[in-house]
Amino acid sequence: MSQRALEVFEFAANRTAFDIEDLAALGLDADEAERVVKELAGLRLLSHAEGTPGRLAVVPPRIAANRVLRPMEREVRSQQDEIERFRWMFETLVPAYETGQARHTDVAHVEMIDDLGLVQELIEELTLNCRAEVLTTQPGGARSPEALRAALERDRRMLARGVAMRTLYQHPARYHQPTIDHVQRMTSLGAEVRTQSESLCRMLVFDQHAALLGVPDDPQAALLVREPRLIHSMRGFFDWAWRGASPFPLSFDATSAVQISGEIQETIVAMLAEGLEDKSIARRLGMSVRSCQRHVAEVMKALGAKSRFQAGFLIGQFRERPDDGAPSGAQALALGAALAARRE
Repeated sequence: MSQRALEVFEFAANRTAFDIEDLAALGLDADEAERVVKELAGLRLLSHAEGTPGRLAVVPPRIAANRVLRPMEREVRSQQDEIERFRWMFETLVPAYETGQARHTDVAHVEMIDDLGLVQELIEELTLNCRAEVLTTQPGGARSPEALRAALERDRRMLARGVAMRTLYQHPARYHQPTIDHVQRMTSLGAEVRTQSESLCRMLVFDQHAALLGVPDDPQAALLVREPRLIHSMRGFFDWAWRGASPFPLSFDATSAVQISGEIQETIVAMLAEGLEDKSIARRLGMSVRSCQRHVAEVMKALGAKSRFQAGFLIGQFRERPDDGAPSGAQALALGAALAARRE
């Protein structure tokens, strides 16, 4: 409602009836008065006064609301009934479809879907049919706000049906506020979320019958997997990664932060020993190159190295030492980095 319409409504509410010409007292010319009266009449807040043709009277807001909203409510209920009717109809076709698919032994067990729109539709279909558990791995650090918004309602529906949900992120996701907010909402509804340092393959596993795998060189594509033994292996890999992951913190915890920093730096040590450059390490850890360089600097400081070449040499020395019961080079460096972080 416009400000002028509000002024006219207050003017009318103080009178039993009024003429449109009376609105000149509010500084409205004839055209503006007619426009505002038309706006209020459209909201059912003005009507012709009884017994006085040509004059106008205010309508109580609750009565006006009923007149405006009841037809809309009836239309919404009708649409909801139509949605449920169609949903029921499509659900009745699922058993026939699944039986028919099971009879075709030549149906592809692994299929490339190279259109993002089709991938999203497939995720929606698999979500609707999921009944027991969904497992998800999300590589990289922060997820885009758009992706989080798209997942929110879909995940809510599954959790409301009693579907168990476990999700694995990489450690940098702990420091991205939209992802933190999303995890807080999901865990409050019963989902479980953990993080790990190593690189992950994007993966969604629905119950025991279907899974989607990300394609590394094409973010618009996915592999649809229906081979039961392959899905069993994927679930086994997820369980192995889950056991070694850390719970996603819903509030800052200094001890946990030091532990995660140590895990990241231990992984960086292993990658430095492989000769990987900062960009490759950052990509595998799901973090920015700048963050990666900061961790590399801390590792070099713990080693006492002045250059990457010297750091590689020292790591090599650690690895060549005979097994005398001492901790590994990676473990020693992670411990040193953790102690340095505590001192800071």
